[in-house]
Amino acid sequence: QVQLVESGGGFVQAGGSLRLSCAASGGTFSGYAMAWFRQAQGKEREFVAAISWSDSTYYADSVKGRFTISRDNAKNTVYLQMNSLKPEDTAVYYCAARKTLVLSDFEGAYDDWGQGTQVTVSS
Repeated sequence: QVQLVESGGGFVQAGGSLRLSCAASGGTFSGYAMAWFRQAQGKEREFVAAISWSDSTYYADSVKGRFTISRDNAKNTVYLQMNSLKPEDTAVYYCAARKTLVLSDFEGAYDDWGQGTQVTVSS
C-alpha cells in the first residue's frame, strides 16, 4: 500500500496548460501501475490515463493527443501534462495506484487513491 498526494491543480483559461503531480510514499513504487481519473461535479469518476512500470501508456479518447502521462520512478512521482485544456476538462483529478504490470481503465482495479486536486478551465 502507498500513500498518494496530488498537486498542481488550479484555474486556467481554455487552451492553456497545467501539469499535475502525484507523489507516492509509504511503500515501494516498484511494479506499480499508476493512473489518473477525474470526477466532474454531478458526474461519475472517469478514467483519464494510465502508465505501467515499464512506461506503457493508455489514454481515454477524450484526452488523447492533449494529455501526456509520465513517471519518474527515482522520485516515486507520476505526472499528467495537460495541454489545450477545455472547459469540459474541469474536474477533481485523482491519482491511483495498482500493484500490477497490467494497465486498466477500471476504477475498481486500483487499490490506493489520493485526495484529489481541482482543475478548473474557464471558457
